[in-house]
Formats: sequence, structure tokens, C-alpha cells
Amino acid sequence: MNVYEKSDIAIVPKKAANKEGFPSAERLEGRAVLKWNVQQPAAVRTQSRVAASIRLLAVRRAAQSNKNLKFTALMHHIDVQLLQECYYKLKRNAAPGIDGLSWASYGEKLDERLILLHKEIHQGSYRARPARRVHIPKADGSQRPLSILCIEDKIVQQAVVEVLQAIYETDFMGFSYGFRPGRGQHDALDALQAALYRKQVNWILDADIRKFFDSMDHDWTLRFLQHRVGDKRLLRLIRKWLKVGVAEDGKRVEQEIGAPQGAVISPILANIYLHYVYDLWINQWRKHNATGDIIVIRYADDTILGFQYKRDADSLLKLLESRLAGFSLSLHPAKTRLLQFGRYAQERRAKNGKGKPETFDFLGFTHYCSRAIKNGWFKVVRKTVARRMRVQLQEVKTELRRRLHRPLPETGRWLGQIIRGHMAYYAVPDNIGSVSSFVYHVRWLWYRALCRRSQRRRMNWTRFNKICERFFPPVRIMHPQPLHRFDAKTRERSPVR
Repeated sequence: MNVYEKSDIAIVPKKAANKEGFPSAERLEGRAVLKWNVQQPAAVRTQSRVAASIRLLAVRRAAQSNKNLKFTALMHHIDVQLLQECYYKLKRNAAPGIDGLSWASYGEKLDERLILLHKEIHQGSYRARPARRVHIPKADGSQRPLSILCIEDKIVQQAVVEVLQAIYETDFMGFSYGFRPGRGQHDALDALQAALYRKQVNWILDADIRKFFDSMDHDWTLRFLQHRVGDKRLLRLIRKWLKVGVAEDGKRVEQEIGAPQGAVISPILANIYLHYVYDLWINQWRKHNATGDIIVIRYADDTILGFQYKRDADSLLKLLESRLAGFSLSLHPAKTRLLQFGRYAQERRAKNGKGKPETFDFLGFTHYCSRAIKNGWFKVVRKTVARRMRVQLQEVKTELRRRLHRPLPETGRWLGQIIRGHMAYYAVPDNIGSVSSFVYHVRWLWYRALCRRSQRRRMNWTRFNKICERFFPPVRIMHPQPLHRFDAKTRERSPVR
């Protein structure tokens, strides 16, 4: 018997686990188990590192040990300390709701307000307020409705999110990446790259659910929550937020269906909804019905499925449409398509006279089938989606006109931040050309704006290049190879290897 198993009192190694609270072994990505220190509390070493609240560790452990356990007492975890932590997690510069209170103004009497808010929550006198509805343009030219909540609603919703995450992070599938702590877009992109290289993928189903957040059924949402949550007070809170509606043009509009986009609670509700509607179902289907390899990557309502055989893709697509229809959802006909993709796509399409393999977009990148220059091996190349780049450049152009007569250093610093943010997301391997093109166009837009500041003379390029060197960062790749990062995060134990 191992010395660590001789008694109930474990001998803890010097270094404690720094990812306590996350699933120690992902079922679908094969994450290695931390043998000795998985039960020890975590310490947050930086502001960005995610760690479970000490008060919620017992909830997380109970949820992980018993997948059928229903939690009947959860509201006591929402105390003044948790509300204060949630307040500091909110965005400082977010727009105020219908109450007109900003993050800073609410914090002027923070202790008094949080004590009163805590009392209202536990006495049942807390009332959710309608969200302020605004519309922002999307890349395809349509409008996206956003709901801006009051600061107190954001705080309480964030507290409920902390409680729900302690339960559901142990249940969510490994291929779900959207709106989860410790996971992001590049984790989903890395997993997709690893699957395309290491699995037999010949067909890609690019599926998009039509207006998902606007189509979530309230009754189904609450029924799914009741699988794990038996606290009626917590369920009553969530029902209030779903039903309270929005305020638009001075009128309150109640919502009978859908979750408000922009609400703090909406992302985890969406993940819970799709966990029962999509994730569990498709995982069972690929285990028991598929005849070949199948990969699944989901980020919120965007999902990519890879198939070895086309018959599996056709069969699943028909079943998926009927499955979603039973829960008030549907696939977007224009954005959902099946295409031939993979290491043999070029040869097979050329043999049939169909030309180059089709491409697909996922999380801001267009994926291409290509070949390595050195050895001719199959390669997946990612480029910035052209439509997104055009939209961002148009926004820069519009803002430069507004800043036309601002001090030059101020505009230069602002443009430098724009470029750094763009590179932080899009500067992945093989995308240096698109990033360089973006920086070139930003430079050109700024040069034209500076030339319009005066009618007497134009700025020469020598002086302008020196100005750009002062404010613009050098163009370089910011991300490692996706397979290297994927293996590092999964400890090289993923079945897609």
C-alpha cells in the first residue's frame, strides 16, 4: 500500500495544486489525474488565474463524486463576501443600466449597499429590473440586440454563476469551450487543429444554431436546471431574470422566450441548455451509432463536427435537425453546410473535377487545406476572416475621423492598443500575412488622416515612419504551434493523438 493511502490524513507534497476545482480528468480529452494534491485548496497567484471559491469547494467535490446528486440548499453560499468578490469581477467601464448607476458610483457606498442587497436576496424582497436594450451592428450587416443590466442585477447574477459553475463544471463535456473558466477561443481552435491532424477527418459539418439566445425555451431551461439544482429560491431568482424582459424606447417588453444577450447569467444558462440538448446526445450518438471517427468542437452555439465517412455526416445532420426542433431550436440554413475537408480532400476533389477544397470559418479564422512547402505534407492553414478585418478597419477609419484634431501622441497610443489587441488574438502561426496586412492598412488610414489635418503640406513618409515606430508594436507571431499548446494543456493524454 502506498504511504499516502495508509490513513485518512493525507501527506501533502510541498507544491499544492493550482487548478483545484477544475475536472482533474476530462473524459473526452484524457487530462491526467493529479494523484496526491487534487483535494487541496487553491491559491490565486494572479488576478487572471481562475480558482474555485473556498466556500464552494464542497459543492464542487460533491457534484464531481455523485453525478445524480441534486443540491437543495445553495442560497446560503451567496453571502456578503461573495457579493463583494462578484462586484470586483465586473467590468469597470461597462455602460449603466436603467438605474443610471455605474460601477464606480455604486462602489462609493459599497459595504452598505451590499449588506442591504444581501438582506433583500434572503428575505425574498429582491426584484430584478428590466435590462436596457441596445443594438450593435454585426459583421454581416445585421443588428445584434444587447441587454445592459443594472449593477445590482449583475452582482447577484455573477454570484449565482459562481454557484452554478461549482456544480456544472464537473458535468460539462470536454469538447465544450465557450464561456467556461480556464478555457477560451484558442483552446477550441487548438483542439480543432489537433483533431484534424490526428483523426481521420474527411468531411466537416459547420453547424450554426439560428438565433440561439433568442430561442431558448424558459420552461426547458428550468427543467434542465432541476436535474442538479433543487433549491427553489435559486430557481426563482433565475426565473425572474428570464421573465423580467427589457426596456426599449421607454417601454417594458416582457420576454416569453430567450435569454438576454449581455446578461451575466446567460452564458452559463446557454451552456447548460446545450449540455442536455446537444452535448450528451451527440456524445452518445458517436459512441453507439457512428461507423468511423467523429470529432466535436463546440464554442457556445457554434459547433464544428468532423467525420470520416459522409454517410455518418448525412445521418447525423438529419437527426440533429429533429433533435433541435424538439427544444425550440433550429439550424441556420445559410450558415450550416457539409464540405469535404482533410488530408485527402485536394486529391479527391481534383479527381472529380471539383477544384480546390472548400473552406470554413470558426471563431474568426478561415481554415484552408494546404501542403507544407518543405515536405508536401497535409497542413491546415488559418487566416483572419476577411469580413471581420474589413469591419474592424472601417471602425478604425470612422474613429480616426472623429480624432482628426486630437494630439498626435494620443491617437498613436490608441492605434497601438488596437494593433496589440488584434495581434493578441489573430497572430497565430501561418497568419502573419493577414496580420501584416491589417497593420499596413491601419498605417495607411492614419497617414491619410494626418494629411487631412492641414491644407498647406502633406506629411512625408520618412517622418511618418518614425512616428509609427514610436507607437506601433512590431508584427510578430504571438501564439505557439496549436498542437504544442494543446499537448501541454492536456498533458499529451488526449485520445485525438
